[in-house]
Amino acid sequence: MEKRIIEVFGGAGIRMSERQAEQFRILFEFMVEYNKNVNLTSITEFEDVIMKHFVDSVLPFTMVEFDKAASFIDVGTGAGFPSLPLLIMFPTLKGTLCDSLGKRCSYLELACDKIGVKAEVIHARGEELGRKRRELYDIATARAVAALPVLTELCLPFVKVGGRFIALKSVNEDVSAAANAIGRIGGELEKCVDYDLPNGDSRRLVVVKKISQTPTKYPRSYANITKKPL
Repeated sequence: MEKRIIEVFGGAGIRMSERQAEQFRILFEFMVEYNKNVNLTSITEFEDVIMKHFVDSVLPFTMVEFDKAASFIDVGTGAGFPSLPLLIMFPTLKGTLCDSLGKRCSYLELACDKIGVKAEVIHARGEELGRKRRELYDIATARAVAALPVLTELCLPFVKVGGRFIALKSVNEDVSAAANAIGRIGGELEKCVDYDLPNGDSRRLVVVKKISQTPTKYPRSYANITKKPL
């Protein structure tokens, strides 16, 4: 398994150590077993998990320059993507994993222990935690949790001025629809890149730089965020 993991990542131009490949193998086995009792993901075949969860989490971060000792929060992390693969590949990152479902948070704590990475796991809704942890992180990230205007209001308040919100999206995402939200919450669009995974699946990377403090009225309640996007 480890050899195949190294091969698949290598096809994306990403090198890893044998220990990192072992960590990914342990994560795969643990996730699939845990998934039998707690719904974490519909993707459970080995090759699919490596490509659509692991490589999909790491590859976009090879397109962004960031401090490998940075603090980051993964908002709505679900089964731990992109956070767990990032912590395997960049173990000096300081990660916070936020999810609204307690069962998933229990899994995430166990998964971190299994693969030997350190992270803070928080059971909370993103908009509620965002009001408590305003501008504390170098990076906020999320993978396809919601439409970009909604995701911007959930994630950008966490980010320090000078930091970045990194969104992993589908190529169908209309980035221009988030222009108002990005501006009102204190950001500016830094980068929007379309790319393909080695299997041909298309993705879009959106990077927003935090240029000014977020007004205190944001983030709003989730009902307002979704019913009346900025």
